[in-house]
Amino acid sequence: MTLRPLSSFADFELAAAWLQRKENYQWLDFGSSRQGITPTLLRIMVQREANFLRLYTSDADDTPIGIVALSNIDRNMRTGTFWIVAGDQSFRSRGRGRIAASRFLALAFRQLGFRFIGRQRQCHFIDGQPYDRLLFDLLASELR
Repeated sequence: MTLRPLSSFADFELAAAWLQRKENYQWLDFGSSRQGITPTLLRIMVQREANFLRLYTSDADDTPIGIVALSNIDRNMRTGTFWIVAGDQSFRSRGRGRIAASRFLALAFRQLGFRFIGRQRQCHFIDGQPYDRLLFDLLASELR
């Protein structure tokens, strides 16, 4: 599995298609599910310092199978929102997302310095069911 930046038109088209599915966007906070994620919006997102996105790929043929990201990065407050989306249901529940998340967070923490600090319990509702949100931070004294 590799983590790679979105770079080609096909990357942006593929990731936007994944993020336009209700099964995926219902878990995400950006746009409050009112604004559809388009390839153009993703292209803008990757150019801003407030976002750090990577595609993760299959082991077999390096085909993109999901996207993992930090968004809403505030470098002054040292905060960001971590999220991950498997591109297709067939890629879920096989441990690939967990590996991608682990590798991505190691990369992000080396580059951005965030660390896990806690959990907001049952603060995100989908179809009437509550889910937790994980929190990460960085102290100014820890900034490299």
